[in-house]
Amino acid sequence: MPLLEPKPGSLRPRSISGPAPDRLPGHRAGGTPEPLRTELTGLLGPEKVLWKVSDLVRYASDASPYRFVPQVVVVAEDIDDVSAVLSYAHGRQREVVFRAAGTSLNGQAQGEDILVDVRRHWAGIEVLEEGRRARIRPGTTVARANAALARHGRILGPDPASAVACTLGGVVANNASGMTAGTTRNSYRTLSSLTFVLPGGTVVDTADPLADEELSRAEPALCHGLMEIKREIEADPALVARIRAKYEIKNTTGYRLDAYLDGTTPVEILRGLMVGSEGTLGFISEVVFDTLPLDREVCSALLFFPSLPAAAAAVPLFNEAGAVAVELMDGNTLRASVSVAGVPADWADLPRETTALLVEFRAPDEAGRDARAERAARLLDGLDLVAPAASVTNSFTCDPKTVGGYWQARKAFVTAVGGARARGTTLITEDFAVPPSRLAEACEALLSLQAEHGFDAAVAGHAAHGNLHFMLAFDAADPADVERYGAFMEAFCRLTVERFDGSLKAEHSTGRNMAPFLELEWGPAAAALMWRTKRLVDPEGVLAPRILLDRDPRAHLRGLKTIPQVEAVVDACIECGFCEPTCPSGDLTTTPRQRIVLRREMLRQQPGSPVLDGLLASYGYDAVDTCAADSTCKLACPVGIDTGALMKDFRHRRHGPREEAAAALAARRFGAAESAARLAVAAADRIPSGAGDRLLAAVTGAARKAVRPDLVPQWPARIPGAAARHLPPTRRVGAAAVYYPACVNRIFGGPEGRPGPSLPEAVVAVSERAGRPVWIPGDVGGTCCATIWNSKGYEAGTRVMANRIVEAAWGWTAGGLLPLVVDASSCTLGIAREVVPYLTPENRALHAELRILDSTVWAAEELLPRLEVRRRVGSAVLHPTCSMRHLGDEDRLRAVAEACAEEVVVPDDAGCCAFAGDRGMLHPELTASATAREAAEVTARSFDAHLSANRMCEVGMDRATGRTYYSALLELERATRP
Repeated sequence: MPLLEPKPGSLRPRSISGPAPDRLPGHRAGGTPEPLRTELTGLLGPEKVLWKVSDLVRYASDASPYRFVPQVVVVAEDIDDVSAVLSYAHGRQREVVFRAAGTSLNGQAQGEDILVDVRRHWAGIEVLEEGRRARIRPGTTVARANAALARHGRILGPDPASAVACTLGGVVANNASGMTAGTTRNSYRTLSSLTFVLPGGTVVDTADPLADEELSRAEPALCHGLMEIKREIEADPALVARIRAKYEIKNTTGYRLDAYLDGTTPVEILRGLMVGSEGTLGFISEVVFDTLPLDREVCSALLFFPSLPAAAAAVPLFNEAGAVAVELMDGNTLRASVSVAGVPADWADLPRETTALLVEFRAPDEAGRDARAERAARLLDGLDLVAPAASVTNSFTCDPKTVGGYWQARKAFVTAVGGARARGTTLITEDFAVPPSRLAEACEALLSLQAEHGFDAAVAGHAAHGNLHFMLAFDAADPADVERYGAFMEAFCRLTVERFDGSLKAEHSTGRNMAPFLELEWGPAAAALMWRTKRLVDPEGVLAPRILLDRDPRAHLRGLKTIPQVEAVVDACIECGFCEPTCPSGDLTTTPRQRIVLRREMLRQQPGSPVLDGLLASYGYDAVDTCAADSTCKLACPVGIDTGALMKDFRHRRHGPREEAAAALAARRFGAAESAARLAVAAADRIPSGAGDRLLAAVTGAARKAVRPDLVPQWPARIPGAAARHLPPTRRVGAAAVYYPACVNRIFGGPEGRPGPSLPEAVVAVSERAGRPVWIPGDVGGTCCATIWNSKGYEAGTRVMANRIVEAAWGWTAGGLLPLVVDASSCTLGIAREVVPYLTPENRALHAELRILDSTVWAAEELLPRLEVRRRVGSAVLHPTCSMRHLGDEDRLRAVAEACAEEVVVPDDAGCCAFAGDRGMLHPELTASATAREAAEVTARSFDAHLSANRMCEVGMDRATGRTYYSALLELERATRP
């Protein structure tokens, strides 16, 4: 690649919509003020204190419509750090807010002073008692915990739709429940014990038999006060009845007052109060759940009704029949969901009133499942169902793929509706609950109220439990629109409480949006007890003020964030955070959500703003350079927002015409570059005792300093040796496929110290052995999948190579008659999909005729059925690549591995290695961070084989684990060798 300096200022927004009313003021451009920055740095160490303006801004948004910029961000590693921060805050009138995944919908993860990140270092699960219980750290996602429990046939009770992103600390702190939890499987009901840190620094483990004794010594006033409130409540029969009645339906408004009734000691009361306390009473450092059986046999139906009230009226029938979930989606939700992968396009034309119910029955075995399905099917005859679209079937199915598609649409509803909102508007997501018997009535009332205030909201939710969600969009920069929203919320709250005696917050917890209405729902006496509880536990008001309790009647209108229009590829983002767990750079610099959040803040500013200059100064490295551009964020995002594509576009913007011309020239002369690269690797191999690596590392290190680090790769240790000068001989006549060895496998050889054939030799041999011989064209040299240009944003070079490879492949495969088998998954993805936008119209037509297969697909589908496995290793661990995730080929890698090994393991923390071509050499810190959790899982035990399907990913995993990774096809060749 050309070693030229990018154009300065190229990342500056081309048009700025600011100044926005909620822009960060100029005096904040310096980041964390003194002495706060120096004092916390001295207390915790510089690596744990994030103080730059870009750090503060990227932590200022969560999945809610609110935005508050902290003064400082602390990345806490352990309880000692948390205690140190709390001790520091005491006596200094400072405030502390804890943030994990930031998926809360009402601003619970935002603070205006000290914000403590308790996600990065707080993941982990210990399965206990064969899965019947689980000890979980608060930064662990629900999906990650359930993956570990599934091996034991168990599952957690709470099942929020954001399970892939939300963490257990937040789930407990908000008492989140989800589709099936209802009032019996939520955190409050299924927690065995908690460990938490009180505002004064006292650590309480509720499972410790001596916990009450120790708490009474450490916090005597607290213990006395809790028991006094308990006695007062129990002495008031009307209040006791009111509290019990409020929790007969889902309710997360305010503190959990039934903790005073259910707990008999101060520790037991605190255990209950912590659930749903939103970080206002303490920090939850560990949870132990009682798990539930995982009923694997499922049957589901997506049933369509002519109206929302008609669908709601059918809900009790399915509840009585034993449905584990009855999920409602109104017409707006259904139509918006067409942006979700797999949702039928004809949903976009559904009548406005159409409403669907997703009904699911579960059982531990097929007999139970079939009995439930039969009983449910009989109910359909008496229902007023409609089939307004060709894709509507209105029948039950047990097909896992179909059922998975139903749930994908349902779980994506917030993001899908948010993505369909008018550009530049802010999204509000609210949830409430009414007695299930009054759900139809509540639906009609909600629709009428929305129309009265000029909103056309989307409605969905957990109908089985009388719990509905609705979404509204308005312009937070328009005071009149904010007032319209405020008037609606006032009317909605009064309707819910006065007409239905419902819960203003059913499962999202109180948050900033409902804090002013808490007394409306609970009444003065109960609300006063909640205020007393807060003052008792947190007398100095250190923890999360104004998030759960706030007497300001307009508090819910404070801090509403504007949504400036940014680049179209990411403009639909609602900042939900679903993308973050999959991001390779999340623990190093920024996540996809944060990249977008930072960009939006740039657009809020005005030209010449010092805040804008500060953000731009950091954005190059934090956002653009350290993005792996693997686009796994697109897979995680329910509506497919590809932040990686935006970062590649930003890389392109940093190139001037000279750089683009040089890159195009390099593409045209790639044959010479390929030969030179192989010779350089071979030369390094010939220098003894690692001196070659050291020499090349010194040369590239000097070049990085002289030119620019992002343009010169750093020569890494453990780089593979050189490939053979010549590819194995093959014949075109009789070939079943054209085999395309990727350029990386033409430059680099196989794993050091592992005897046997090279990868090209193995592919040729095993294909011949299966009676499906392959042919390697003689002119593959000098061709490439174009990914090395595309990932760096060199559009001219990408265009040159993209058209060259497609034209060559067309000729090699006789116009698509034979499949093209590619032996590196990233190259398969590149040729199959990523080259398409760069092709001429003529070559795009040629490309459409090609059949491009990854070598693992070729092996699993064409070779395995024809091969005899003669030997197997005991165990193999797999690293599925991000390209395989895009291609949907992960199951083929597993199939090949299972043919070669008695035991096959895919780590629960497997993700993108972030080597990303040469990015792991440009920024080795990126790969080190991205692979840390997977490497810890891999190195915790021994395996006989470490398998993947991409040479540079294998190098990345070699470096991360100290183990030797290699292609699964090499192991297949060994396993089937005569």
